[in-house]
Amino acid sequence: MAAGGKMDTVANNRSASEAAGKDTTLIYRQSRWTRLTHWIWAFSLFFMLLSGLQIFNARPQLYIGKQSGFEFNNTILQIGAENTANGPRGFTEIFGHRFDTTGVLGWSGPPGQETPRAFPSWATIPSYYDLGTARVVHFFFAWILTTTLLVWLVAGLINGHIRRDLAPRVSDLRKLPRDIVDHAKLKFHHTREYNTLQKMAYGGVLFVALPLMIVTGLAMSPSMDSVLPWLNEILGGRQTARTIHFTVMVLLVLFFVVHILMILAAGPINELRSIITGWYRTDPPEKHDQPTERSA
Repeated sequence: MAAGGKMDTVANNRSASEAAGKDTTLIYRQSRWTRLTHWIWAFSLFFMLLSGLQIFNARPQLYIGKQSGFEFNNTILQIGAENTANGPRGFTEIFGHRFDTTGVLGWSGPPGQETPRAFPSWATIPSYYDLGTARVVHFFFAWILTTTLLVWLVAGLINGHIRRDLAPRVSDLRKLPRDIVDHAKLKFHHTREYNTLQKMAYGGVLFVALPLMIVTGLAMSPSMDSVLPWLNEILGGRQTARTIHFTVMVLLVLFFVVHILMILAAGPINELRSIITGWYRTDPPEKHDQPTERSA
């Protein structure tokens, strides 16, 4: 998912073949820049997720609209605890439907030491309640992610990586039904090019989810009101922006889960070697309909 010149790719492929005893299935697929940004984003999102859950614990409700409070009926999600005949119980309420989530959400902790908290201690940074530290960690990695993404976008537009490697073509869209069937059957083709589902998934994360998460994060900051006073209006209010921010986080977690499952199904050693060292083993040439070149 990053840039590299075609000349460098050809040279690296030639070196790979020589190093592997003329093994033409071993290619240099991921450049140093690809691998660097991948791991920067991965670490940043990890710390942003866990610190974000700690921040959420300070007010474990989500609303739609510009205001919130007892006089408003716009809550769509609430995580909390309540006293019952059987003792304290944790609950999660979504669109008015309440579920018992004791032990995980709302009421959790070691036996005999349970406490009321939306997300459990093992899922937050820090593990104990500390809103100030959580905000520092969250904003620090948010700026790292934002800066890296902006640099990547500019570089990808200048060197043509986005247009060449990530933008779906008409031929890709024609292959989409077959691609879906192959993935459902866990049948994978190891080629130099990203397949249609990969392009759509990576494009959705890089051009929709991450920018939307950044924009809604800015909209929630009171200090940004004086700089971008119109941002909250566009998003429907700070509370709506917070709800969108949380929803995007959930979608990114789902993407991560699917991403890991696909890596395990497609061959974890080959996939991890690619994103760590850059080297990737493709299918033998005769298995490809028409071999193509791509920049790493």
